[in-house]
Amino acid sequence: MCTFNYLTLHLRKKNWRDFIRRDNPVAAALLSKMGYTKQERVQVKKEFLRMITRMELDPARERLIYGFFETYLRLTKEEEERLMTEVGKLSKDTEEFIKNLPISYEEKGKEIGKKEGIREVAIEMLRKGSDLDFIAEVTHLDRKEIKELKKLL
Repeated sequence: MCTFNYLTLHLRKKNWRDFIRRDNPVAAALLSKMGYTKQERVQVKKEFLRMITRMELDPARERLIYGFFETYLRLTKEEEERLMTEVGKLSKDTEEFIKNLPISYEEKGKEIGKKEGIREVAIEMLRKGSDLDFIAEVTHLDRKEIKELKKLL
């Protein structure tokens, strides 16, 4: 544990910008432990993602490195939105690769899938003639969304 603490202390003294041109998976993962300001968090993750795309790693190594990075630099929802805006400004290939990365984006996919499942249940309840208020109570969808679903039937 002392070695890790020493390493962490040493890494915080390093400027993350000095490592972004290296195609080294370890350097990429350790960016999350290097010295950066709160305002640079989104930029650090963006550069990390660009590094990952250049390295063309196999999926297992990609997950491992991404998982390590996410452990130490997890962006807020607002920061993630800013990151996605920044990612949209990159080349289409890089943007597509980044948006297909697992882990935090995998979690978003699960959220989307869960939402779709809830919508399907709501549609089935509408088909069976359930009351809008009851559907809203059970699915936690708002009435407006349920009415939109009803129009689709």
